[in-house]
Amino acid sequence: MSVEITWWGHATCTVEDSNTRVLTDPLFARRLAHLRRRRGAPPPAEARRADLVLVSHLHADHLHVPSLASLAPGTLLLVPRGARRAVPGLRRLRHLRVTEVAPGDAVRAGDLRARVVPARHDGRRLPVGPHRCPALGYVVEGEARTYFAGDTGLFASMAEEVGPVEVALLPVGGWGPHLGEGHLDAGRAAQALARLAPRAAVPVHYGTYWPIGMDGVRPHEFHAPGDEFVRLAAAAAPGVDVHKLGHGEGVRLEVAR
Repeated sequence: MSVEITWWGHATCTVEDSNTRVLTDPLFARRLAHLRRRRGAPPPAEARRADLVLVSHLHADHLHVPSLASLAPGTLLLVPRGARRAVPGLRRLRHLRVTEVAPGDAVRAGDLRARVVPARHDGRRLPVGPHRCPALGYVVEGEARTYFAGDTGLFASMAEEVGPVEVALLPVGGWGPHLGEGHLDAGRAAQALARLAPRAAVPVHYGTYWPIGMDGVRPHEFHAPGDEFVRLAAAAAPGVDVHKLGHGEGVRLEVAR
């Protein structure tokens, strides 16, 4: 039994399991507001091909309406409950099958099941937006159980609420020189890894976007999180195989349930 993970940059990954393609938090833009893509070319057309698309929360670098608009007609898109009210652009995506979900829900796509789990992150579209929606994680269950954390802080019940998994896609950084509350840096991601105890992990959400004009401000926060996570994970969770991928790189993981 196996699962294949491809990292396209930021929080955008393809998970291929049981002949089904799952895409996470699609972001295909070279530039987003004050951010520009500094490493890795935008994902190729093949990255837009998916049977199921998972959106973890409403922030524009995770729910990017132009990227979602480029998906094929009929694609099943899961978004947090209340997203269509908070993000009017979603209502224009009539070619997609948009389904709102909340923690505890489960949705089938082909031979996979996507189970919705909680995250600890501000889920509003804007920092002071009036509509609060839950930030979510997902466990994709097929031949493997793959946890996509979205954006989240470390929380005491993480392992219990996520449940057993073989693969974890964990954020280890961000897009600016400082991480706010509700995020994992490399150290906290290593702690999460120790609690979750998967067989394998892939660090994501780092080393892709950075604010325009700030290339020289704390550049190690852009470049270092992946390597730092590998180092810290080896100490905190030595039984977990960590695969640090380059942009557009993939890895096939053999798993046993």
